Amino acid sequence: MQELEEWLVREYDYAGRAMRESISPVHIVKERPGFGQTIRPVPGAIVASTVLASYDPDPDYFFHWFRDSAIIIDALRILYEDGSVGAEALGCVADFTRFSLALRLLDGRALVALPAWRARVTEDFVRFLRLEIELNTVYGDAIAGETRVNADGSLDISSWTRPQHDGAPLRALALLRWLRSASFEVATALEISTLIRTDLEFTRRRARAPAFDMWEEDKGLHFHTLCVSAAALEQGAAWLDSAGTPEDAQACRAEAATIRSMLDGFWCPHESIYRSRVLGSGAASPKELDIAVILAAIHGGAAGPHSPGDARMQSTLARLEQLFDAAYPINHRRAAGTQPAMGRYAGDSYYSGGAYYFSTLGAAEFCFKAAAASEDPAAWIARGNGYLQTVRTYTPETGELSEQFDQGTGAQTSARHLAWSYAAFISCIAARRAVLAGGASGGPP
Repeated sequence: MQELEEWLVREYDYAGRAMRESISPVHIVKERPGFGQTIRPVPGAIVASTVLASYDPDPDYFFHWFRDSAIIIDALRILYEDGSVGAEALGCVADFTRFSLALRLLDGRALVALPAWRARVTEDFVRFLRLEIELNTVYGDAIAGETRVNADGSLDISSWTRPQHDGAPLRALALLRWLRSASFEVATALEISTLIRTDLEFTRRRARAPAFDMWEEDKGLHFHTLCVSAAALEQGAAWLDSAGTPEDAQACRAEAATIRSMLDGFWCPHESIYRSRVLGSGAASPKELDIAVILAAIHGGAAGPHSPGDARMQSTLARLEQLFDAAYPINHRRAAGTQPAMGRYAGDSYYSGGAYYFSTLGAAEFCFKAAAASEDPAAWIARGNGYLQTVRTYTPETGELSEQFDQGTGAQTSARHLAWSYAAFISCIAARRAVLAGGASGGPP
């Protein structure tokens, strides 16, 4: 156990430093010659990975994903609260806010009206471009439904799955937590408030509209999107009340209540799981058992229904453990006292098809948060530690975390230095630290 504790301290420090490299990476220039682009990041942009790859074989993740960036800016708050970073973090939040607000001015119609950019695209990359008919719809509040943008603040011109509706509520949740944790200059606080109000309004109007899941694969209604939306609206309502806008607060509460009722309908008693999605056809999906449900519970940060304290959520985690324990060869030889390496869903074929660091760390964080809600937390803490032991097994001595570790060999694969993986480690350890301290805030593990 002492070895685990020592490793956690080292890895926490490394994860914090590595994750911060993705925040405002203005010293990196990304060339996309096929698209005729030179991307020079601006302050406030957060890239999913700083590695300059082009599917050669690593994927190109040098984009500002709305979902990933919100998770990362939230993890930066944890580092700020425990003293791992200082006041410079407040500047990062200010830059992130201004970058996000500036995105509202993007207009796909203006891009279509200036066709010169298409002339720079090489012939073999034309098939990867967004259609003009789609770009003509990208303006106003539709910008918040974009999956990602370039790190220079321009629209992503590549064909990709859109819209996604989890970015705005996750960003609102992160910034609401920042406002509770730190004191900002008046101008910055006003900008943060403006962005939160914008995100809450988008969430209130769009959360129940069909969109793509967090894996950017299926369009429909998704547990993760709905769950974090309900949490953002609930926490946003309390903030709106304190800001003296009770009518807006009530509108958020009413929508959150409607969404919570919908989420109850995702429960499948015959499978003992919350299903992850409801597709437009209404047909069952092979991805209904999906780690996205567990991530929803930890990203939402709420108590009660649809949280780690919910027995139905706990049943869903147990079913996921059974799935991946049986499916992944690396789990067939795992050591006693460890928990299974976790992926996304059955039959995943993206790169190695899992395991994922943020999935396994998400399961660990779920356990620590379940422990905090339990009258008998010891078993949950041991279970969470078992997941951390598994992560340790497949983390190199350098501390680097990619997106996946191969389900057969354990070798790292997919995007290297994934900022989400580091953020997941940070938030997991924060949850562990809190439950071990009996809910009190403390320093690094």
